[in-house]
Amino acid sequence: MSKGHRIGYVRVSTLDQNTERQLDGIELDRTFTDKASGKDTQRPQLQAALEYARDGDFFVVHSMDRLARNAEDLLRTVRELTGRGVTVEFVKNHLTFSGKADPMAKLMMTMLAAFGEFERDLIRERQREGIAIAKAKGVYKGRRKALNAEQTAELVECARSGMPKAELARSYGISRETLYQYLRSTI
Repeated sequence: MSKGHRIGYVRVSTLDQNTERQLDGIELDRTFTDKASGKDTQRPQLQAALEYARDGDFFVVHSMDRLARNAEDLLRTVRELTGRGVTVEFVKNHLTFSGKADPMAKLMMTMLAAFGEFERDLIRERQREGIAIAKAKGVYKGRRKALNAEQTAELVECARSGMPKAELARSYGISRETLYQYLRSTI
């Protein structure tokens, strides 16, 4: 019987964050890295890692919050992996889940996942409060507009003349959703 693969999963929230510290010094056969929010499990490299994992493999993650930011996603992902015979290891938390009945480990994971989700919710709440206070003081103006007034007028004119929306968005370096927001705001 061959030894399973050690699969590493690394996630950072932004493109400029460093991924190296998460699983530094840990021997892995393959590593999957996402540079995306952990708000849900719809991340390309996470999905690839989950598909790659086989019975007997070890799925190694720095910490629970790198795998999922809410308790439901974390518990479901670990349950699905261990149900397929994959052992899940959280390095920072010193927790390993193999699907064998370990009530204490399950309790710890559930509590830590709940605290992690609670912490994330508090951060978002404080952020919303801070923005509201800054807006009330006239300090917060929101994100800088992608286009100035002249560019917006050109954009509207091109759209009215029948230029395809995707081509128009590309030419102004904005997303199609942003293009539609500009068009809605000028109607």
